[in-house]
Amino acid sequence: MLLDWRPTCAIELMRLRAQMLSEIRQFFAERSVLEVETPLLSHGIGTDPQLEFFTTEYCLSPLRQTLFLQTSPEFAMKRLLAAGSGSIYQIGKAFRNGESGRFHNPEFTMLEWYRVGFTLPQLMDEIAELIAGLFSGQPLQETQRVCYQEIFGSFTGLDPLVFSYQDYCAFAEDSGLSEAVAICGHDHAVWLDFIFSHKVQPHLGDNALCLVYGYPACQSSLARINEQCSLITDRVELFINGIELGNGYYELVDADEQSKRFDKELVIRQQQKLAVSVKDKRLVSALESGLPECSGVAIGLDRLLMLLSGSESIEDVLSFPIHRA
Repeated sequence: MLLDWRPTCAIELMRLRAQMLSEIRQFFAERSVLEVETPLLSHGIGTDPQLEFFTTEYCLSPLRQTLFLQTSPEFAMKRLLAAGSGSIYQIGKAFRNGESGRFHNPEFTMLEWYRVGFTLPQLMDEIAELIAGLFSGQPLQETQRVCYQEIFGSFTGLDPLVFSYQDYCAFAEDSGLSEAVAICGHDHAVWLDFIFSHKVQPHLGDNALCLVYGYPACQSSLARINEQCSLITDRVELFINGIELGNGYYELVDADEQSKRFDKELVIRQQQKLAVSVKDKRLVSALESGLPECSGVAIGLDRLLMLLSGSESIEDVLSFPIHRA
């Protein structure tokens, strides 16, 4: 008899998950933010070269259509915003191919919300309120807010806004990360991701929520360029105890600029021989009709539950991770 039919998650953590979801819904109900539901299957998908996706075949006789399992509900939710929904949130499944490990499962639960009329600092305030409430039983230290350029420079001595291939290579060699040269090539964004994840991220949010803002413009295809500095975007990422929890933007509303960014990423995907992506033209049309000024964020709830429960692996908080699905 096979024994791997059993869940990897303890019953107590299933109850904790239910409590977390209830508290999240109460948080948004008190602020009159509407809960919505959007499709998991779509004709379009994100173009980000850092993400791989799942496809499936829709058998609509006599034709067959390729559909995509969504890596995020973002595009569909922005279409709702453009249609006049007002501030909205969603708790649902997202799918990312090739991701498995201590903090990754190819199918995971995501909380995503958009606040109409909010600037990024206002969204950061709300993020801090939500996280503080969820951790009320085990209070965190005061929320930290740090500029990407400052925190990156303090741990590496490098300027993330000015790419020097020689300096980055020298840092990698001196830091025992010589493999970075082959992995990153001359791609500034890939270098930043690699160095940040190895040398900066592990130090962020020691028993505290750390909000890192002002990411280099080369890393953010869906965020606005900052009005004061064209080298950065209005983007924020969330960390607790070195674990990345989420990603937020002051949302780009310019349809032409968004379409150009998608096209640029499609070229990169082709050059890197990645799976063919399909630009979401319905999102572009929604932006053309008018996306309201808003800020939005997505948070991985499985990782959040890991922190709330003190679990070592994402498998500990999932009923059936991929190897038992």
